[in-house]
Amino acid sequence: MQLLSTLLAALAASEVSAHYIFQRLDIGGTTGGVYEGIRQNSNYNSPVTDLTSTDLRCNVGATNNGASTAVRSARAGDRFTFYLDTAVYHQGPVSVFVSKAPSSVQSYTGDGTWAKIADIGPTFNGGSASWNLAQSYSFTLPSCLPDGEYLLKISQLGIHNPWPAGIPQFYTSCAQIRVTGGTNTGRFNPTLRIPGAFSSSESGYTANIYSPDFRSYTVPGGAVFTC
Repeated sequence: MQLLSTLLAALAASEVSAHYIFQRLDIGGTTGGVYEGIRQNSNYNSPVTDLTSTDLRCNVGATNNGASTAVRSARAGDRFTFYLDTAVYHQGPVSVFVSKAPSSVQSYTGDGTWAKIADIGPTFNGGSASWNLAQSYSFTLPSCLPDGEYLLKISQLGIHNPWPAGIPQFYTSCAQIRVTGGTNTGRFNPTLRIPGAFSSSESGYTANIYSPDFRSYTVPGGAVFTC
């Protein structure tokens, strides 16, 4: 029995260490600690694979724990950087989304509309693709974001196991931010819903990165919003 328990514990540890999670955010000129302003998930660093699940918003166990998570301050147009516990090593794109809370983001479940504000796809050269497999990713908030509180979602989609034999994996986290200083003049018009923004028929979701025909790629989840 003791040997079985040891083996199960080792297996659990290997499963936990087998993936990665976005767990730290620098924004507004300030450095953040682990899960400071980021809703903590309950599935360690495992991915979300169900396209119909609300876990696709902020990860498993993170949708309703906003009250215990700090809200980070930023200005529209600020640079920000998300950090992972270990570098991404599954091939696939990175995307960033925002969703404005109707009032306090700490009580917001992300059931409103979302806008994608950034994508990182592959670079093709000489018939081969390379991916930005990093431990940190930096972006810029749109300068026309209206003032208010937001969920700031980052997501990396692992497509290393080609569909349909394998299921693409979403590694995602949400930060809570309070934005000021925007220059919005009615241009910010988010239209995406999560779940709903990703389809199992999208080429970016079903792509086989090992195929000799893999020479172009469209990141799934809709177009990137720009001011």
